[in-house]
Amino acid sequence: MIAAERLAEVFVEVADTLVDEFDLIEFLQMLAGHTSELFDAHAAGLLLADHRGRLQVMAASDERSEALELFQVQAHEGPCQDCYTQGTAVINADLTQAGDRWPTFAPRAVAAGYRSVHAFPLRLRNETLGALNLFGTDIGLMDGSDIRIVQALADVATIAMLQQRAIQRGDSLTDQLQGALNTRIVIEQAKGRVAQSLAINPDQAFDRLRAYCRRNHLRLTDVANQVISDPARIQELLTQ
Repeated sequence: MIAAERLAEVFVEVADTLVDEFDLIEFLQMLAGHTSELFDAHAAGLLLADHRGRLQVMAASDERSEALELFQVQAHEGPCQDCYTQGTAVINADLTQAGDRWPTFAPRAVAAGYRSVHAFPLRLRNETLGALNLFGTDIGLMDGSDIRIVQALADVATIAMLQQRAIQRGDSLTDQLQGALNTRIVIEQAKGRVAQSLAINPDQAFDRLRAYCRRNHLRLTDVANQVISDPARIQELLTQ
């Protein structure tokens, strides 16, 4: 059972973030991390469909889950793919028994140490924009109240995307999602450069980038662009 106080804190943080102009990728990353923490999941990932209807990884709670999400995309099978194409949640899937359902993905997920998975649709009325995945290292069941809360968090992610100024200016939802995917690529490139420069792993590099942005009240996307355009500034950016 989730502590009511902690759940309230997360929704307050989400609401505070949505009030002002915000960085969508940073927001989705925060949401993935909180969702993983709240439901005692080992990892969480969030995928969105591009303009061709192909899922792309937008946020993950850690590097290992990101690699698994990428594999799911490449294999064109898995809980997130089913959730997106069918528009319904995948709940309490036992990965050790899912070889027939996902013959490529399930063995890879089990080999990575995961035993259970849930996937929740990111919905805009009758349209599904993507999915939120939760991976567990144990085989356990998610009860009805937790299912409703995770779906609420997935719906919040959809609201966040719709609140972006590009949509408010009248740009199409497809253009907005493609812009978010492009931003994700920039952040991944910056994360890799920081990791290489500081001799740390990608998760640590991302934590350093986020911490710097928060200390200095900067947007993650802006700092990532600075890192890519002027790698010599990495030490300056991350030691202030």
